[in-house]
Amino acid sequence: MRPPSELPAGLGDGPFSVADARQRGVNSGRLRRSDLARPFHGVRAPVGRGPSPAPISDADRWARIRAAARTRAYDYAVRMPSDQFFSHATAALLHGLPLPARLLERSIVDVGTGIRTRRRRGKGVRGHLIPLDRVRVVSVGHLAVASAVDAWVQLSTVLTLDELIIIGDSLVRRQRPAATMAELHLAVARHAGLPGACRLREALALVRPRTDSAKETVLRLLIVRAGLPEPAVNLTLVNRYGAFMALGDLAYLRYKVLIEYDGGQHREDERQFHRDIDRLDEPMEEGWRVIRVNKSHSPHAVIARIRTALLDRGWIP
Repeated sequence: MRPPSELPAGLGDGPFSVADARQRGVNSGRLRRSDLARPFHGVRAPVGRGPSPAPISDADRWARIRAAARTRAYDYAVRMPSDQFFSHATAALLHGLPLPARLLERSIVDVGTGIRTRRRRGKGVRGHLIPLDRVRVVSVGHLAVASAVDAWVQLSTVLTLDELIIIGDSLVRRQRPAATMAELHLAVARHAGLPGACRLREALALVRPRTDSAKETVLRLLIVRAGLPEPAVNLTLVNRYGAFMALGDLAYLRYKVLIEYDGGQHREDERQFHRDIDRLDEPMEEGWRVIRVNKSHSPHAVIARIRTALLDRGWIP
């Protein structure tokens, strides 16, 4: 079989719309050749160069899944009309919010519009009618996307309570927060009376600023629901002279109990492992009881250790 002819300059470098290709003289036969994938109706994209190597870790696997989902958004964007924008899970993904696996692994893009007759339907696309007075559209990598806070609100009918809390925490995280608590309160108030509003209010009551990871949020919720006092999030620890010692993931200042969650990088990165040891030495010398938690620990065992430490330090249930 004769090799495919060269595409006009710029068309073979990434996704392009069929309408644009035809305007530039590409015929239907060329658009059907096997070197072009059809991610969406009216869209073509160059086929990848051979199979990718197997993921080397869970983090690598999830990074690839997120990259594939972002690629789907960029593929669709080449034919997206100006009245449309990415919303819901696709918007949350593009903002880097911690979505659950079931939403990351699907092959659908969420597209919103404020015009009823322009609501998109088709293979791989889920259209949403979203009044424009209920959404702020921002630019993310040249894509029109609902704001991170609006994406959180839009997902209130899809996510569980804990998933909403995790994303809410990530919006007001310690480093580079996407929103303030005041902005979350305003967004929830605007959503009053709409589907998901009740769950959203319940989630907001449990959102806390200054978190660093979803695992910290999960651990905090586990502690509170076990009837233990709520710990402070990423508390700044100082020594007897008032000098900085460390940031504590979850801490009880009154009882000098510190709870640290060790993620995968803490075990797999030897330098990080040794930094953690050094970082926690001074708090222990200053009388802090340090409890380190990782995914191998059962919830029951974690709660038992924290409860025992608090009781030893004078906590009265």
